[in-house]
Order: sequence, then C-alpha cells, then structure tokens
Amino acid sequence: MREKPRALSRRSLLIAAPAYLTVLRTAGAQDSWPPVFEAGRSQFTVVRPHALMPQLRLQDPHGKDVVVAAKPGSITLVNFWATWCAACKLDLPMLASLAASRPERLDVVAICTDTKDLRKARTFLGGLSLQNLACYVDAHGAAAQASTEMFSIVGMPITYLVGTGGRVEGYITGAPDWLSPAGTRLLQYYREQS
Repeated sequence: MREKPRALSRRSLLIAAPAYLTVLRTAGAQDSWPPVFEAGRSQFTVVRPHALMPQLRLQDPHGKDVVVAAKPGSITLVNFWATWCAACKLDLPMLASLAASRPERLDVVAICTDTKDLRKARTFLGGLSLQNLACYVDAHGAAAQASTEMFSIVGMPITYLVGTGGRVEGYITGAPDWLSPAGTRLLQYYREQS
C-alpha cells in the first residue's frame, strides 16, 4: 500500500527556511567565482589581493632586451619555467599550442627563471616545438623581484593569469590543458570580467 505524502507543517517550513536561503545565496555566490580548472594534483587558485602586473624587463633567447607588460583588455598568461624542470617540457608545448590557436585577447609569455645563460635556455627550448610561444630569460632579475612581490613560485612550472584590467587573478602549477573545455571556460570567464 502506498502512503500518501504528508504536507509539511508550518514549524518544519520555518526550521528549513534559513538553510534553504543559505543554499540559494551560496549558489548565487558561486557565479562570481571562476570555473574549476585542474591539472593533475593542482587546480587554478585565485589570489587576493589582485596586484597590478608590473612591467618586466627580460631578454629573448637571442639576447634582445624586451619589456613585457599586460595589455589592457587582454588576458596575459605568465608562465615561469626552468631548464631542470621535466614537467616544463610538457607545459611549454601546451602553451605554444594555445598561443597558436590565436584565442581572442590572449597573450602568452614564458619566462625562464633558473638561469641567465642564454645558451642553456636555447638548448632546452631547442628540443621543443614552440614556434608560437614568446619565451624569455630573466637576465635582469625582474621576474625574480616580481616573484617576491606577487608571482610566488609555489611549484614548477607555474602559470599566472593576469586579467583584462592588468591585475594578477590566480595561478595553476603543473602542465594543464588550456585547450580543454575547462581551460576554455576559465579563459572565457576572465575575458568577460571588466
């Protein structure tokens, strides 16, 4: 025999209402957070406060000085890598593929942090297919100084996402697939932020 569902009492509704409202508020608050993006044992981590990305004086692998800065209205991925890093051999080609796909309003910059020896950096990069990736060496110590102020190097490789307003939004370590649906959603989320 089937039991007839009981109507909720006024008391049970009053008791459940605060919990229900909390769930609704929490669900609405989640819309203001970026979508989940993971790489192995790591996930995109939002940083606070959102510091402005400084201009970084670097050298390209051929010794030419360049200044790297966030472009207003664009997202900038700032990747830190090292010549001793095995995971960087997976991460840099993924970033090059992302750059080659020419996503709207996105710049990708890869910075070698462990050496100022351009020959050593070129040798490391020579074994990888990185035609579309802007790679630099921290020959002047600008990235090292910035790492003490805003780009904390908590793992290697690590990629920081700088939003359209030029502020550092968060980071992910490891070699994430930026071309995956989750990576695409994260980049689109920050493109839509003002």
